[in-house]
Amino acid sequence: MMEVKSYQDLIVWQKAMTLAEQCYRLTRAFPKEELFGMTSQIRRASISIPANIAEGWGRMGTQEYIQFLRIAQGSLKELETHLLLTDRIGLARRDQISLLLEICTEIGKMFNGLLGSLKRKKNI
Repeated sequence: MMEVKSYQDLIVWQKAMTLAEQCYRLTRAFPKEELFGMTSQIRRASISIPANIAEGWGRMGTQEYIQFLRIAQGSLKELETHLLLTDRIGLARRDQISLLLEICTEIGKMFNGLLGSLKRKKNI
């Protein structure tokens, strides 16, 4: 197993960065009238995920790290909701949205594993 020296070594952070990048690419094709609507919402929620992982890593204790991971989890659910609505209203192709939702599911599972590990570590 690889030693984690930085939040950038965390696979969950790497996948979250990829997700944010793909969300930015997706929203480039949205209509201009969505710039301050769905485009902004998707971009903000997507970048909040890796940003909160990084911020939590930089905090002084496990409890604070857990708190920021929970915020990132909330942003992930917010993003999923925006993507589902994007599909419903036809702003993007279903295959594009499905791919992003699959990545969201994968990241969500990683959060559950990481949070479980940190909670066990905290109780040692």
